[in-house]
Amino acid sequence: MAISAGWNVVRALTYDYGQRAVHREEEAASRLAAHYKVPHQMIALPWFKGLSQGGGLINKGSSLPKPAAKDLSDFEPSKKSAKAVWVPNRNGVMIEIAAGIAEDLGAEAVLVGFNREEAATFPDNSKYYVEALTRALSFSTSNQVKLLSPTLSLDKVEIVNEARRLDLPLDHLWSCYEGEKQMCGVCESCMRLKRALHAHGVLQNAPFENSRF
Repeated sequence: MAISAGWNVVRALTYDYGQRAVHREEEAASRLAAHYKVPHQMIALPWFKGLSQGGGLINKGSSLPKPAAKDLSDFEPSKKSAKAVWVPNRNGVMIEIAAGIAEDLGAEAVLVGFNREEAATFPDNSKYYVEALTRALSFSTSNQVKLLSPTLSLDKVEIVNEARRLDLPLDHLWSCYEGEKQMCGVCESCMRLKRALHAHGVLQNAPFENSRF
């Protein structure tokens, strides 16, 4: 979306914070970055693994939420799922690092893929968070780096619509919390992508281990 709007995107960042799907996420991010001819950088944050409240994304001893389709729009189950995968200040740390790199490169902004759907249960996906961090970065970066999210007002159905409009290669995506050969199709992240793909009639071509919705 940023490139189609004429923005000069100078770096794509992926973080290894000990998440289960790190290798699959890196592969997907590398493919997408190469597709759009944007340099890709992997940043290791190994100390996240030592957090005692790292949740199911980094603690393999904890189970991951596997909601039914009907629960995706129900606030209480979604709130419970969000708590199960919460990693303390993950977005804050990642964005602050990205802002330092942006300042060093002379870039004006850090782009993130927040969305209206997840902002309902993840406060660090909301427009208020974007506004607050932009204000904080105006103090901590010499060129007043901004935090921007082109997808901020969209839900995932609308994001898939934009992806199809812009001919984004959907086969390059990785949504799964797990890091197996295929996306599981049953974790919450997969279920939300499946719902969005189903709404556009393209679910049957997605590489999920469990493609039923």
